[in-house]
Amino acid sequence: MNCKQFNSIKLEEVLLSLGHLPTKQSEKEAWFLNPFATENHASFKLDKKQNIWYLHSEGIGGNNVDFMQKYLNASVKKVLEWAEKQNLSSFQQQNIIQKQNSLNQNYQITEIKELQNENLKNYLQQRGLMSNVYPLVKEVYFTIGEKNLYAIGFENRSGGWEVRNSFYKGSLLKKDISVINLNNQTGNKNVVVFEGFMDALSFVEMKSFYNGDILVMNSISLLNKTKEYLKQYSEIHLFLDNDRAGENCKNSILKSFPKAKDHSEIYFPHKDLNDYLLSQNKIEVEKRQRIDINPKQEQEESEINQANTIYNRKR
Repeated sequence: MNCKQFNSIKLEEVLLSLGHLPTKQSEKEAWFLNPFATENHASFKLDKKQNIWYLHSEGIGGNNVDFMQKYLNASVKKVLEWAEKQNLSSFQQQNIIQKQNSLNQNYQITEIKELQNENLKNYLQQRGLMSNVYPLVKEVYFTIGEKNLYAIGFENRSGGWEVRNSFYKGSLLKKDISVINLNNQTGNKNVVVFEGFMDALSFVEMKSFYNGDILVMNSISLLNKTKEYLKQYSEIHLFLDNDRAGENCKNSILKSFPKAKDHSEIYFPHKDLNDYLLSQNKIEVEKRQRIDINPKQEQEESEINQANTIYNRKR
């Protein structure tokens, strides 16, 4: 990604992806609280038509690159490296349109089927996910330019796909939220909410007995659509990321739904539920390895602990 490409992305989506929500907006402009500091009155103005910003409290402004340089306190190179890693739908849509208009770089889904590919199964296993989550995903084959790719596919409500494999992360077709009904019953009143589908699959891996709906935002930029959909539930459980964007997103949902419950402390200080799952799996593996290497020592430690417990009871 270069500066021209990054500056062509809607700054509004960049702000939303970072967890900054407008305090008021119209078709032409939006006002935000200062993203660089704490303030009570919105002084950050976004001109939607020109896609530029101006911070009245500091008398500065600019384009997307200028914003992220100040936000990250980083060089242009670092900003572009950051932007390249983000899942910004407006940039993906630009790429798709460009590729569709190019004879040499067409974009197409060629096949969708049940998960069978061993490489993709291995990828899920590397993320701590086993066979019980296979029915929730698909195997998607697609072309980008001259490249033939395949990936784990997670479908959204508009027929679009979030796709992941060991070396690729992106979206295909229209961006939207995803909703899974685990017990095949309509009218569920309880829902668990995640930012990404890997965290949702991690929840299923850890809580296989859960009955209810799962909502995956697929992008923080879909926060308003998420809140609109959540209106039908009386019991809302949040498992959002432990970062600045996730915190702002969580607070916005809690403001709209005061009875919603936040569960991010369960996996803190990990960034998200999948990171937590992987760390727990690692602890289990290390524990088994210690037992295999020196079972006698493990047994002696267990006997000592048991003896101490009995001694303390007698006292």
